[in-house]
Amino acid sequence: MKPAALELGTERIRKLLVQYAVPAIIAMTASSLYNMVDSIFIGQGVGPLAISGLALTFPLMNLSAAFGAMVGVGASTLISMRLGQRDYDTAQRVLGNVISLNTIIGIAFAVITLIWLDPILRFFGASEATLPYAREYMEIILLGNVITHMYLGLNAVLRAAGHPRKSMYATIITVILNAILDPIFIFVFDWGIRGAAIATILAQIVSLCWQLKMLSNRNELLHLRRGIYRLKSRIVRDILSIGLSPFLMNVAACLIAIIITKGFKTYGGDLMIGAYGITNRVIFLFVMIIMGLNQGMQPIAGYNYGARQYDRVLRVLRLTIYGATALSILAFVLGEFTPRLLVGLFTTDEELRALAVTGMRLTFLMFPIIGFQMVATNLFQSLGMASKAIFLSLSRQLLFLLPCLIFLPRLFEAHTSLEGSLGVWLSMPASDLLAAIVTAILLIRQLRILRAKIA
Repeated sequence: MKPAALELGTERIRKLLVQYAVPAIIAMTASSLYNMVDSIFIGQGVGPLAISGLALTFPLMNLSAAFGAMVGVGASTLISMRLGQRDYDTAQRVLGNVISLNTIIGIAFAVITLIWLDPILRFFGASEATLPYAREYMEIILLGNVITHMYLGLNAVLRAAGHPRKSMYATIITVILNAILDPIFIFVFDWGIRGAAIATILAQIVSLCWQLKMLSNRNELLHLRRGIYRLKSRIVRDILSIGLSPFLMNVAACLIAIIITKGFKTYGGDLMIGAYGITNRVIFLFVMIIMGLNQGMQPIAGYNYGARQYDRVLRVLRLTIYGATALSILAFVLGEFTPRLLVGLFTTDEELRALAVTGMRLTFLMFPIIGFQMVATNLFQSLGMASKAIFLSLSRQLLFLLPCLIFLPRLFEAHTSLEGSLGVWLSMPASDLLAAIVTAILLIRQLRILRAKIA
């Protein structure tokens, strides 16, 4: 593995980005399809209210993902930087600390959440009709929460350690198994929405076993061994400080998802929440593809920044922005011109389909600029600039989207003939535009600093 890591500082940037990004894109696409498969089978096999119940779990899933991302992203970035600095012993200990942190956080989160699950779901906007679906799904997911955290964390480590293909294979395994088990558990065993959750956890268990086997190979530079699992305060602090950006981003996403579901419940009802759930799954697919491209950039940028090869950092940034923008434009075209086809995958209920099609067209209005904004935020994170990454991560969610969600629906309802739900939908593209402007300003300043170091 040592040559695999060292090539990050010597191989051509375009080749490296393809080598690292393509497996990551495939893995992230598979991961998003993994979530879509659940939604599709639940919608087709359980019903439209089950889709709404599933949508109500998004805030809780985001909160769980926040803790997983804090450890996984923080650790993978730290490993990339330490490998670039030839500090192999610290990189090895980061791997051990990932195991320990994910075990502690995963179990603690599951126990605390299960105790107050019903009140939490009601707070998120669950009604008497949708609460049973949301509860049945989340009970199983939370029981396997530590498995999910460990699986995602070790996948990030594999990418940072120079094994993007192995990371991709782990994700593909979960997708294939989930796609096989979902219809069996839902249609054959008649387990309903609970069957989809069981399929999810079982698929992750199999992938986690494969990851542990890969990381047990003593011939690799980074491998599981005695003496690396004891938590070290400096390593934990570095992991959590770097991972604080995606953590806060996911916490903000949790808060926003709560406000969105509550807004749709107030101005539209249970089916409007289901329409948001469908739209969110489709958007999630394209966002995850762009995130895959970002994950390909992360070890290259982090390694070369640690090695003080700033010209290579700029080159990988430029190529990644080009690719992400092309992907976001493609997503915009599909979301605006083929929404009925996409929505039809999830439900045959005409009322739900009509609501979701309208919502999808509104949500995708500013999607062409999403790619640039995500790449720029990821650059600061990859270079260990936690404060800037945190600010950019939160700017869209809290500075722009939150006020829009609070005031636009009320404005539409009170002062126009338009429905308040339209204000909820339009809040999303409006915040995308404002966040992209702020991101551009910060990125231009950072590029000047990097170019000055090269000169």
